[in-house]
Amino acid sequence: MADEKTLELSKKDRQAVAWRHQFLQGSWNYERMQNGGWCFAMIPAIKKLYPNKEDQAAALKRHLEFYNTHPYVSAPVIGVTLALEEERANGAEIDDVAIQGVKVGMMGPLAGVGDPVFWFTVRPILGALGASLAMSGSVVGPLLFFIAWNAIRMWFLWYTQEVGYQQGREITKDMSGGMLGKITEGASILGMFIIGALVERWVSISFTPVVSQITQQDGAYIDWSKISGDAEGIKAALTQYAALGVNGLDQVKVVTLQQNLDQLIPGLAAVGVTLACCSLLKKKVSPIAIILGLFAIGIAGRVIGLL
Repeated sequence: MADEKTLELSKKDRQAVAWRHQFLQGSWNYERMQNGGWCFAMIPAIKKLYPNKEDQAAALKRHLEFYNTHPYVSAPVIGVTLALEEERANGAEIDDVAIQGVKVGMMGPLAGVGDPVFWFTVRPILGALGASLAMSGSVVGPLLFFIAWNAIRMWFLWYTQEVGYQQGREITKDMSGGMLGKITEGASILGMFIIGALVERWVSISFTPVVSQITQQDGAYIDWSKISGDAEGIKAALTQYAALGVNGLDQVKVVTLQQNLDQLIPGLAAVGVTLACCSLLKKKVSPIAIILGLFAIGIAGRVIGLL
């Protein structure tokens, strides 16, 4: 091995690693989790840094150890590892234990950042925007989600890998200053806010039992006996409907249980069902069982006239 730093990973080499790193979970296994995908991503760098076949084999072997973290926040870990391998190839006193220790030390804290940032914040926001456009009949909806999501994902993988590579071992010092905790907490709060806003939009529950029937006074409803069947009559009916609302269609105003709940807290039932499902998931109840249970409750509620 060289005494001076003559071996250096070019930008092209690091881009090759970043591209392969996208497939980190391609060979996921129960014994060592993501080690196969990690080793696959490191191959371009190992070939560049270790011309000798024996050194290459040794490097591949040490990167087949256990590894598991969120697939996106794994990028800074692989960046730091590239820097360590580069230093080692140039003669630095860095052994296998040190490299594996850095990987293990970083993958744990970073794993808790990926879920709230990506799965609970970025993806729901983009999904909601795309779904809203798709429901209006626009093909831009799915395209927006697909393009924006992959653009953010690929940019983040490359940028954080470069940060890890440039910082080297120094990046591990930032992980003890509470930075990751603040990121995780902020992303969790934002994610829960977005999910809460989407609940009322996507979860639809209507309780149909009639609570009361009120006979309305003249002028509070449309007197259909006075509406002619020509264009002027239709215009008059629409004008009155715009002024009176849905309660002005009939002389008898029917108030349902759902209308009372909406006056109290709009979306209360939807939030209650969502929280109940979350509680069951925390208790390790199977999602399939929850779905089947909701189907059964919906059918039973319809039969007895509750829903």
